[in-house]
Amino acid sequence: MIIVKVGGSAGIDYDAVCADLAGLWKEGQWFVLVHGGSGETNRVAEALGHPPRFVTSPSGYTSRFTDRETLEIFEMVYCGKMNKGIVERLQRLGVNAVGLSGLDGRIFEGRHKDSVRAVENGKVKVLRGDHTGTVERVNVDLVNLLLGAGYLPVLTPPAASYEGVAINVDGDRAAAALAVALKADALLLLSNVPGLLREYPDEGSLIPTIPANDVESYLDFAQDRMKKKVLGAAEAVQGGVKRVIFGDARTGRPVSAALAGAGTVVS
Repeated sequence: MIIVKVGGSAGIDYDAVCADLAGLWKEGQWFVLVHGGSGETNRVAEALGHPPRFVTSPSGYTSRFTDRETLEIFEMVYCGKMNKGIVERLQRLGVNAVGLSGLDGRIFEGRHKDSVRAVENGKVKVLRGDHTGTVERVNVDLVNLLLGAGYLPVLTPPAASYEGVAINVDGDRAAAALAVALKADALLLLSNVPGLLREYPDEGSLIPTIPANDVESYLDFAQDRMKKKVLGAAEAVQGGVKRVIFGDARTGRPVSAALAGAGTVVS
């Protein structure tokens, strides 16, 4: 079992990801695909007159501040355009994919954080009205039901809170929680860079390997949203996932390349 998380930033080749997945699926390899949609969400939010707002926590993590209107835009793009676009690609390639959000069947579930601490102008502020959280439970029964019936699950945030409220969760950490819950052999985190870079954005500074017992010490090399990927990798290997690979989703056969060791391999 392999969990593939593909990001939503500019430059990602979803056609290549889906074509590669389809070929491997037909050879008998089992996957669950988790995807993002941040780039398209930003574009749609701007067009609707509700531009995205990103906040940085005191510990240095950047995330989207998700008020109710932002959450509705988020759902429209992630659960609608992005999810169904990926499902359609896979269906055209002969793979019977099923697209669901983490809210459906409480596939992803966690605690609702109504407020977030953020650093603004050098001061720590508490921002209220947020709809975010972290995946704490995974409905593996529903995912296994789909896999057992021959479907390829295509999953995306949001998750469900314990009260049934939709919450925005980080897709990389959700994929890590899924990989741990399903006892996956590998977790692939595919984005628009070749892996973790020692000197971002110099792609020649790729870090090829990271010891599984020392992942968090590499956080200093991670910029912006890559920090969440490194954190997700740490959570996955701590939970028993054998390999995590940061791979490049822009060209070629990104899934096969990552499985062959291209990118940054955590093991």
